[in-house]
Amino acid sequence: MGQQQMAFDRSDTKTDAAPILCLDQVEVIYPNGTVALQPTTVDFEDGELTVLLGPSGAGKSTLLRTLNLLVRPTSGAVLSREIGTLDATQSIRAHRRDTAMIFQQHQLIGRMGAMHNVLLSRLGRHSFWRTLVGFSEEERRLALECLTRVGLFEKALTRCDSLSGGQQQRVGIARALAQEPKMILADEPVASLDPASSERVLNVLRSICKEDRIPVIVSLHQLDYAKAFADRIIGLAGGQIVFDGPPTQLSETVLTQIYGSTGQDAT
Repeated sequence: MGQQQMAFDRSDTKTDAAPILCLDQVEVIYPNGTVALQPTTVDFEDGELTVLLGPSGAGKSTLLRTLNLLVRPTSGAVLSREIGTLDATQSIRAHRRDTAMIFQQHQLIGRMGAMHNVLLSRLGRHSFWRTLVGFSEEERRLALECLTRVGLFEKALTRCDSLSGGQQQRVGIARALAQEPKMILADEPVASLDPASSERVLNVLRSICKEDRIPVIVSLHQLDYAKAFADRIIGLAGGQIVFDGPPTQLSETVLTQIYGSTGQDAT
Protein backbone atom coordinates (compact mmCIF):
# COMPACT_ATOMS: atom_id res chain seq x y z
CA MET A 1 0.00 0.00 0.00
CA GLY A 2 1.30 3.50 -0.86
CA GLN A 3 2.16 6.03 1.79
CA GLN A 4 -0.59 8.46 2.72
CA GLN A 5 -0.04 12.06 1.70
CA MET A 6 -0.02 14.58 4.54
CA ALA A 7 -1.64 17.82 3.41
CA PHE A 8 -2.52 21.18 4.90
CA ASP A 9 -5.13 23.87 4.47
CA ARG A 10 -3.80 26.43 1.97
CA SER A 11 -6.82 28.73 2.27
CA ASP A 12 -4.65 31.49 3.75
CA THR A 13 -2.33 31.49 0.73
CA LYS A 14 -4.82 30.88 -2.08
CA THR A 15 -6.06 33.73 -4.24
CA ASP A 16 -9.35 34.07 -6.09
CA ALA A 17 -7.56 33.20 -9.34
CA ALA A 18 -7.37 29.63 -10.53
CA PRO A 19 -4.04 27.84 -10.01
CA ILE A 20 -1.55 28.71 -12.73
CA LEU A 21 -0.78 25.03 -13.34
CA CYS A 22 -2.32 21.71 -12.31
CA LEU A 23 -1.32 18.10 -12.65
CA ASP A 24 -4.38 15.86 -12.78
CA GLN A 25 -3.62 12.21 -11.96
CA VAL A 26 -0.32 12.43 -13.84
CA GLU A 27 1.72 9.23 -13.94
CA VAL A 28 5.17 8.81 -15.49
CA ILE A 29 6.48 5.38 -16.42
CA TYR A 30 9.81 5.24 -18.23
CA PRO A 31 10.38 2.87 -21.18
CA ASN A 32 12.30 0.44 -18.94
CA GLY A 33 9.21 0.05 -16.77
CA THR A 34 10.35 2.29 -13.91
CA VAL A 35 7.45 4.14 -12.29
CA ALA A 36 9.09 7.54 -11.80
CA LEU A 37 5.91 9.31 -10.70
CA GLN A 38 2.82 7.61 -9.33
CA PRO A 39 -0.60 9.13 -10.18
CA THR A 40 -0.25 12.67 -8.84
CA THR A 41 -2.69 15.56 -8.52
CA VAL A 42 -1.20 18.88 -7.43
CA ASP A 43 -1.55 22.56 -8.28
CA PHE A 44 0.62 25.67 -8.02
CA GLU A 45 -0.37 29.21 -7.06
CA ASP A 46 0.89 32.67 -8.03
CA GLY A 47 3.52 34.12 -5.69
CA GLU A 48 4.25 30.85 -3.88
CA LEU A 49 7.75 29.39 -3.48
CA THR A 50 7.51 25.60 -3.39
CA VAL A 51 10.41 23.32 -2.53
CA LEU A 52 10.45 19.69 -3.64
CA LEU A 53 12.22 17.53 -1.06
CA GLY A 54 13.16 13.87 -1.13
CA PRO A 55 16.03 11.41 -1.45
CA SER A 56 17.69 10.65 -4.78
CA GLY A 57 15.28 8.78 -7.02
CA ALA A 58 12.21 10.02 -5.16
CA GLY A 59 10.75 11.71 -8.24
CA LYS A 60 11.71 15.36 -7.65
CA SER A 61 13.33 15.94 -11.04
CA THR A 62 10.63 13.95 -12.83
CA LEU A 63 7.87 16.03 -11.22
CA LEU A 64 9.72 19.27 -11.98
CA ARG A 65 10.32 18.35 -15.62
CA THR A 66 6.74 17.21 -16.04
CA LEU A 67 5.63 20.76 -15.20
CA ASN A 68 7.09 22.04 -18.49
CA LEU A 69 6.62 18.78 -20.39
CA LEU A 70 10.33 18.00 -20.72
CA VAL A 71 9.02 14.68 -19.40
CA ARG A 72 5.70 13.67 -20.95
CA PRO A 73 3.08 12.00 -18.74
CA THR A 74 2.25 8.38 -19.43
CA SER A 75 -1.27 9.13 -18.27
CA GLY A 76 -3.17 12.03 -16.75
CA ALA A 77 -3.22 15.67 -17.82
CA VAL A 78 -1.21 18.86 -17.31
CA LEU A 79 -3.53 21.88 -17.22
CA SER A 80 -2.46 25.51 -17.71
CA ARG A 81 -4.62 28.43 -16.59
CA GLU A 82 -3.56 30.38 -19.68
CA ILE A 83 -3.67 27.64 -22.30
CA GLY A 84 -5.79 24.76 -21.07
CA THR A 85 -4.80 21.12 -21.46
CA LEU A 86 -1.19 20.81 -22.63
CA ASP A 87 -1.49 17.95 -25.08
CA ALA A 88 -0.53 19.35 -28.48
CA THR A 89 2.78 20.56 -29.87
CA GLN A 90 1.59 24.16 -30.23
CA SER A 91 0.22 24.40 -26.70
CA ILE A 92 3.35 22.80 -25.21
CA ARG A 93 5.59 25.21 -27.12
CA ALA A 94 3.57 28.18 -25.85
CA HIS A 95 3.74 26.85 -22.28
CA ARG A 96 7.52 26.42 -22.46
CA ARG A 97 7.93 30.01 -23.63
CA ASP A 98 6.22 31.09 -20.41
CA THR A 99 8.07 28.66 -18.14
CA ALA A 100 11.73 29.33 -17.34
CA MET A 101 14.00 26.46 -16.27
CA ILE A 102 17.13 26.88 -14.15
CA PHE A 103 19.47 23.90 -13.99
CA GLN A 104 22.16 22.84 -11.53
CA GLN A 105 24.64 23.13 -14.39
CA HIS A 106 23.73 26.63 -15.49
CA GLN A 107 24.15 25.95 -19.25
CA LEU A 108 25.93 29.24 -19.93
CA ILE A 109 28.27 29.84 -22.87
CA GLY A 110 31.53 30.59 -21.10
CA ARG A 111 33.20 32.61 -23.86
CA MET A 112 30.25 35.02 -24.01
CA GLY A 113 29.57 37.90 -21.66
CA ALA A 114 26.86 37.77 -19.02
CA MET A 115 24.52 40.10 -20.93
CA HIS A 116 24.82 38.07 -24.14
CA ASN A 117 23.96 34.89 -22.25
CA VAL A 118 20.91 36.60 -20.78
CA LEU A 119 19.81 37.78 -24.23
CA LEU A 120 19.83 34.21 -25.55
CA SER A 121 16.63 33.54 -23.60
CA ARG A 122 14.82 35.88 -26.02
CA LEU A 123 15.43 33.60 -29.02
CA GLY A 124 12.37 31.50 -28.23
CA ARG A 125 10.16 34.54 -28.76
CA HIS A 126 11.44 35.30 -32.28
CA SER A 127 11.11 33.71 -35.69
CA PHE A 128 14.23 32.39 -37.42
CA TRP A 129 14.38 35.45 -39.68
CA ARG A 130 13.95 37.84 -36.75
CA THR A 131 16.94 36.28 -34.98
CA LEU A 132 19.17 37.18 -37.94
CA VAL A 133 18.54 40.87 -37.25
CA GLY A 134 19.90 40.66 -33.71
CA PHE A 135 18.55 41.92 -30.43
CA SER A 136 16.70 45.20 -30.08
CA GLU A 137 17.67 48.05 -27.76
CA GLU A 138 14.60 47.25 -25.68
CA GLU A 139 15.83 43.67 -25.22
CA ARG A 140 19.30 44.88 -24.28
CA ARG A 141 17.78 47.15 -21.64
CA LEU A 142 15.74 44.21 -20.37
CA ALA A 143 18.88 42.08 -20.07
CA LEU A 144 20.63 44.80 -18.06
CA GLU A 145 17.58 45.18 -15.81
CA CYS A 146 17.58 41.43 -15.15
CA LEU A 147 21.29 41.43 -14.32
CA THR A 148 20.67 44.37 -11.98
CA ARG A 149 17.96 42.42 -10.16
CA VAL A 150 20.37 39.58 -9.42
CA GLY A 151 23.14 41.99 -8.36
CA LEU A 152 25.37 41.60 -11.41
CA PHE A 153 24.97 44.81 -13.41
CA GLU A 154 28.70 45.48 -13.19
CA LYS A 155 29.43 42.02 -14.67
CA ALA A 156 27.32 42.56 -17.81
CA LEU A 157 30.29 42.45 -20.19
CA THR A 158 32.36 39.92 -18.22
CA ARG A 159 32.91 36.51 -19.79
CA CYS A 160 30.89 33.93 -17.90
CA ASP A 161 33.81 31.50 -17.61
CA SER A 162 35.59 34.06 -15.42
CA LEU A 163 32.70 34.34 -12.94
CA SER A 164 32.35 32.36 -9.72
CA GLY A 165 29.88 29.49 -9.51
CA GLY A 166 27.40 31.57 -7.56
CA GLN A 167 27.67 34.45 -10.02
CA GLN A 168 27.17 32.07 -12.95
CA GLN A 169 24.02 30.70 -11.34
CA ARG A 170 22.73 34.24 -10.86
CA VAL A 171 23.37 34.92 -14.56
CA GLY A 172 21.24 31.82 -15.17
CA ILE A 173 18.48 33.36 -13.07
CA ALA A 174 18.77 36.66 -14.96
CA ARG A 175 18.47 34.71 -18.20
CA ALA A 176 15.31 33.08 -16.86
CA LEU A 177 13.91 36.51 -15.93
CA ALA A 178 14.60 37.89 -19.40
CA GLN A 179 12.32 35.18 -20.76
CA GLU A 180 9.52 37.09 -18.95
CA PRO A 181 8.15 33.85 -17.51
CA LYS A 182 4.92 33.17 -15.72
CA MET A 183 6.59 30.37 -13.75
CA ILE A 184 10.17 29.49 -12.80
CA LEU A 185 11.41 25.93 -12.24
CA ALA A 186 14.82 25.32 -10.65
CA ASP A 187 16.39 21.84 -10.53
CA GLU A 188 18.96 21.63 -7.69
CA PRO A 189 20.17 25.21 -8.35
CA VAL A 190 22.51 25.34 -5.33
CA ALA A 191 23.81 21.76 -5.24
CA SER A 192 27.37 22.74 -6.19
CA LEU A 193 27.55 26.10 -4.38
CA ASP A 194 29.04 27.11 -1.04
CA PRO A 195 26.61 28.14 1.74
CA ALA A 196 26.95 31.90 1.21
CA SER A 197 26.39 31.63 -2.55
CA SER A 198 23.52 29.19 -2.00
CA GLU A 199 21.71 31.58 0.31
CA ARG A 200 22.20 34.47 -2.09
CA VAL A 201 20.78 32.46 -5.01
CA LEU A 202 17.77 31.33 -2.97
CA ASN A 203 17.17 34.88 -1.71
CA VAL A 204 17.12 36.08 -5.32
CA LEU A 205 14.62 33.38 -6.29
CA ARG A 206 12.39 34.22 -3.34
CA SER A 207 12.44 37.95 -4.10
CA ILE A 208 11.45 37.26 -7.72
CA CYS A 209 8.61 35.02 -6.53
CA LYS A 210 7.22 37.69 -4.23
CA GLU A 211 7.87 40.82 -6.31
CA ASP A 212 6.65 39.37 -9.61
CA ARG A 213 3.90 37.20 -8.04
CA ILE A 214 4.91 34.15 -10.04
CA PRO A 215 5.29 30.62 -8.71
CA VAL A 216 8.85 29.41 -8.19
CA ILE A 217 9.29 25.65 -7.78
CA VAL A 218 12.70 24.45 -6.61
CA SER A 219 14.04 20.94 -6.01
CA LEU A 220 16.54 20.78 -3.14
CA HIS A 221 18.41 18.25 -1.04
CA GLN A 222 19.19 20.72 1.75
CA LEU A 223 16.55 20.54 4.47
CA ASP A 224 17.69 23.73 6.22
CA TYR A 225 17.32 25.76 3.04
CA ALA A 226 13.87 24.31 2.41
CA LYS A 227 12.74 25.36 5.88
CA ALA A 228 14.25 28.83 5.53
CA PHE A 229 13.02 29.81 2.07
CA ALA A 230 9.90 27.79 1.19
CA ASP A 231 6.28 28.82 1.60
CA ARG A 232 5.33 25.25 0.83
CA ILE A 233 7.22 21.95 0.87
CA ILE A 234 6.26 18.93 -1.20
CA GLY A 235 7.93 15.77 0.06
CA LEU A 236 8.33 12.83 -2.29
CA ALA A 237 9.23 9.19 -1.70
CA GLY A 238 9.10 6.38 -4.23
CA GLY A 239 7.59 8.62 -6.90
CA GLN A 240 4.70 9.67 -4.67
CA ILE A 241 3.83 12.86 -2.81
CA VAL A 242 3.81 11.91 0.87
CA PHE A 243 3.71 15.44 2.31
CA ASP A 244 2.39 18.79 1.11
CA GLY A 245 2.52 21.56 3.65
CA PRO A 246 4.32 24.56 5.16
CA PRO A 247 7.79 24.25 6.70
CA THR A 248 6.28 24.53 10.19
CA GLN A 249 4.61 21.13 9.71
CA LEU A 250 7.83 19.37 8.68
CA SER A 251 8.09 17.17 11.78
CA GLU A 252 10.29 14.15 12.48
CA THR A 253 7.31 11.96 11.56
CA VAL A 254 7.06 13.66 8.19
CA LEU A 255 10.81 13.35 7.60
CA THR A 256 10.53 9.64 8.32
CA GLN A 257 7.84 9.39 5.65
CA ILE A 258 10.03 11.23 3.16
CA TYR A 259 13.44 9.73 3.91
CA GLY A 260 12.57 6.42 5.55
CA SER A 261 14.52 7.44 8.66
CA THR A 262 14.58 10.32 11.12
CA GLY A 263 15.84 12.59 8.41
CA GLN A 264 19.56 11.88 8.62
CA ASP A 265 19.64 11.51 4.85
CA ALA A 266 18.62 15.14 4.47
CA THR A 267 21.47 17.64 4.37
